[in-house]
This record gives sequence, C-alpha cells and structure tokens, in this order.
Amino acid sequence: MKTGVAFPSNNLVVAGILFTPDDHIDGRLPAVVISHPGGGVKEQSPSIYAERLAREGFAALVFDAAYQGESEGEPRGLENPFQRAEDIKSAVTYLTTRDDIDPDRIGALGICASGGYVPYAAQTDHRIKGIATVSAVDLGSVFREGLGRTQDPAILKAMLDRSGALRTEEARGAAPRLEAWIPDNAEELLETATRQFRETFEYYRTPRGYHPRAVQGWVLRSIDLIAQYDSYAMIRLVSPRPLLMIAGSEAESAYFSREAIEKAAEPKELVVIDGATHIDLYDKDEYVTPAVAKLTEFFGKYLAG
Repeated sequence: MKTGVAFPSNNLVVAGILFTPDDHIDGRLPAVVISHPGGGVKEQSPSIYAERLAREGFAALVFDAAYQGESEGEPRGLENPFQRAEDIKSAVTYLTTRDDIDPDRIGALGICASGGYVPYAAQTDHRIKGIATVSAVDLGSVFREGLGRTQDPAILKAMLDRSGALRTEEARGAAPRLEAWIPDNAEELLETATRQFRETFEYYRTPRGYHPRAVQGWVLRSIDLIAQYDSYAMIRLVSPRPLLMIAGSEAESAYFSREAIEKAAEPKELVVIDGATHIDLYDKDEYVTPAVAKLTEFFGKYLAG
C-alpha cells in the first residue's frame, strides 16, 4: 500500500511516499526511512527497496530531498549535504508522530550519496536504531578528489573559485547556474567515460530508470557546501547501534563502504554482492533480491519489538 505524505524540514515541505504492508490492519509497525541518490528522486531506486521491504512487514518512507523533486525549496536543485541530513532526521520525526509506526523501531537506508548522508545523520540522531547503505558514496570526497581519488587538486580550486563568483552573481540578481548530473547528450563522453558514468547515464537517461523530475540538474554553487562535508569522519558515533553497508563486488565506489566499515565501531558488517556494479544495485533484480534479503534480516533483527 502506498500513501502520499508530507512533512516539514527546516520550514520546507518535503514530499514523500509511505509504503506499508498490504495486510497491515492494526498495531505499530517497524519502519525504515529511505533516502535517494544525488540527482535521483523518491520514485526511482528508493521505491524499489521500499516496496520490497513493505512486503517483508516494514513501513518504508521514501521522500524527495528539499530543493528537489516534489519537495519545496529554492533554488531548485540545490545539493546541500547538511540539509540532506536534516531531511533524514525530519523524516524520522514525521514517523514518530504516526500512530501506526513504533517510534522505538525506526531504521534508515541510504542509497549512493545518501549512503553517506544516512550514516552522517545517524551519528547524532539516536532515534535511528539501525543504519544501512547500498552503493554508498561520500559525495564530499568525490568532489574534492574525484571517484577513485585521481582528480587534480586544481580542479577543486577552480570549482570553489567559480562557486564563490556564482554566489556574488546571485546576490546581484542572476539566476542560479545549473549543472547537469548526467548530460542528456553524452555520446562523446560515453566513449571515454568510466563504467560507472556509462551505467549512470543508462539508468537516468533511458527508460530503464528515467523520471522527469530527476533531470533538473544541481546548483553549481553547491560545490562549496559539498566539498566541506565528510560522510564518515565521525562514523564511530553510530555505535553501539548497528551499521550494515552493501556494495557490489564490481562497483568503482566500493572503497567507500570498505573504508567506512574500517572506521566504524561494532556492531558493523560489510556485505559484498558478487558480480554487481554500483548501478546494478539500484534496480537489477538479480542483485536487488540478495540485498533486500540482507536488509530484511538486518532490520528484522535490530528493529525487533
């Protein structure tokens, strides 16, 4: 069962969808907040995981980040890691107000960039009793150092110079400058791009995963917010609550999960899905199915009554 919902986050209205088991009649459910990738929306990979978790007896709340999708916020497309973390906490707050949700049995799942945002939010929000990620990425590191940490430091300096100039331009009345997460026309790039870029293009820019609200781009000056953010610097604060991180064996982003697990304190677990790439875990059944099985086991254990 799906229900459209809305809740406040820093005085902005955030749009969500609450998935609940079809056979639920009464009693309070364990619940999982699911946060979307950078550039994504709630109807994409989060809803795939939410629907499957609902079949396993959980309520699952997906939502669009503030400034994105159907949620409020100007300028459209702002990517603010600190607001993203606040959105996750606000989603938890919303669930605690519902009579059909057990406020003491709430977990959170982050996909891709939200695999950084969810642990970051959970570090200080003790209401989140179980923390899980799929294809986790520290977006701050990606912008500072590039995927795989091969980026020339001059690139970050140039982006930060540009970000400051754009702030000044906006203060003088210019419209925010938008940058595409994945260009619509990327044939030339696809010839030399990494596998992850190619697969991201295939997911977001073809019928496989396309959604009209996931093409708006991001506000370029967001870089000065993103670059100062570190998903896992204090991940030890998640403990003694449990941490589960799921990554594909072929994912170019898998090092984020490995390194975060090394930094985290117990209880913690890294699960590697054999043969899966980063994007495979968004929607491909042969990889999503074992991921959901592990998530069901994890949340079933740690959100038990």
